[in-house]
Amino acid sequence: MILLRKIKSKMMIRICKCLMVFSLLLVITVCCTEPQNGIKVVQEQKIYPVLKNKPTNQLLLLDIVLEDTLNPVTLKEIKINAKGTSDISDLVSATIFQVAQAKDKPNTTSKVFSTIEAPSTEMVFNGNMVLDKKHNYFWLSCELNQEATILNRIQAFCESITTEDGVVKAEVLKDPKQLRMGVAVRKHMDDSVHTYRIPGMVRANDGTLIACYDVRRESGRDLQGNMDIGISRSLDEGNTWEPMQIAMDMGTYGGLPEKFNGVSDACLLVDRKSGDIYLAGLWMHGVINKDGQWVEGLTKESEQWNHQWKNKGSQPGFGLKQTSQFLISKSSDNGKTWGDPVNITKMCKKEKWWLFAPAPGNGITMEDGTLVFPTQGRDENGEPFSNITYSKDGGETWVTSNPAYNNTTECAVAELESGVLMLNMRDNRNREDKSETNGRAVFVTSDLGVNWKEHSSSHKLLPEPVCMASLFKFEANDRSILLFSNPNTKSGRFNITLKASFDNGKSWDKQHQILLDQGRGRGYSSITQIDESHVGILYESSQADMTFQKIPLSDLINK
Repeated sequence: MILLRKIKSKMMIRICKCLMVFSLLLVITVCCTEPQNGIKVVQEQKIYPVLKNKPTNQLLLLDIVLEDTLNPVTLKEIKINAKGTSDISDLVSATIFQVAQAKDKPNTTSKVFSTIEAPSTEMVFNGNMVLDKKHNYFWLSCELNQEATILNRIQAFCESITTEDGVVKAEVLKDPKQLRMGVAVRKHMDDSVHTYRIPGMVRANDGTLIACYDVRRESGRDLQGNMDIGISRSLDEGNTWEPMQIAMDMGTYGGLPEKFNGVSDACLLVDRKSGDIYLAGLWMHGVINKDGQWVEGLTKESEQWNHQWKNKGSQPGFGLKQTSQFLISKSSDNGKTWGDPVNITKMCKKEKWWLFAPAPGNGITMEDGTLVFPTQGRDENGEPFSNITYSKDGGETWVTSNPAYNNTTECAVAELESGVLMLNMRDNRNREDKSETNGRAVFVTSDLGVNWKEHSSSHKLLPEPVCMASLFKFEANDRSILLFSNPNTKSGRFNITLKASFDNGKSWDKQHQILLDQGRGRGYSSITQIDESHVGILYESSQADMTFQKIPLSDLINK
């Protein structure tokens, strides 16, 4: 009995010792997870495209938090791990910029902590910067090599920082991603142009990618203004782009300054049979004021302005002083040169309509060879509508359909099956409707727009903040996939997302969607097919006026 008591006593002593050791380890562990010297390093990765032709690209946001702002610290070193990058030689340089707020973008005038030329997968940025705020924000940025392959990805995270008091480990990066690369085809102030807007893109029969856009020379404002239609071409599937050319420019027509002869809202269409490429644009000559009167005596100093979609900015009739004009130009050499524009306003516009205009983006060639442009306008009451305009004789003559729906504008067209067209439309109702019925208006026709029927997905499956979007039928290996892109939100133009549907748009499952850019931009986009395995998208991103990305189809369908 005494022996049993001794054994139990020894066991209790051992248990107590174990508990004491465990408690000590727990204390040590808790202490080690506390911010050293009152410093915490928080990191966040934003989904932004990483672009060639751009000196700064946002890879990683760091927030160095000082719990005690009365004791400034000196930042000596930031250690970055980039082992998740496809090919580190894609980076010409890497720089860490300090910015005032997390929302600020780094640029060439931002304060530099440190730069590394010829980056490696493990980088130590050395500097000497005093931190005296609670939140101290830094962006890891890079510049891409012009020879970089845009299908590659970039990934980086912070391992630690070093101050005069020692090393501080960074908090673990949540949900790390490999960022997609691309090309800044056009940026603000390229070639001294203020803004590039309204993308359209097609693939010519020889494989050339052709992009179109507004060249808004003096401001980012819509028509009326000094603006032309620009073209960029790529001969290597979007990896590099030729210098810009101007394809549609009405100059000083009628003796008016260029700022009163603007052309905008371009749409491209490839005739798959002939190989000819058509470029549609909307021309405003002079200014029609809010009372519907054409303004006389305009000069370079005149400040009058009105919009074709506002009040009476475009009116019934066909004349230059009555209504905006629908122009079409043609290229027979895969976009190298463009013919003089042909005015089809009188051919296609109903005289009573206030406006008839192309819808920006791209048109299509139907299976039977019919050429189809998505179009839009304002009816006899000035109310907006969406429709199509088509040609059955290779672009010699054009016919305009009945409106598909009212109070809609910019639209995109695709042929679901032989003779059946889908029109996907920007709907003004969504300005107020942020409920479950917020969504793109979608209608179909089997008789070239004589009659239209609402599609099952209409106002349900594709949310929008009232913005242009792109619809494209991707065909490869005897398979047809419907693609769609827009800002995937009900409010605000951000979260540019590419989506795939395998049932002609009846469903758009989340597992077949790719977020390309979560930042705020102007939100317009245009999709095309590069080859049997890749999608091309040109869009107004948060990082450049015209951003191009090449996306493997497998990333969409195998998610």
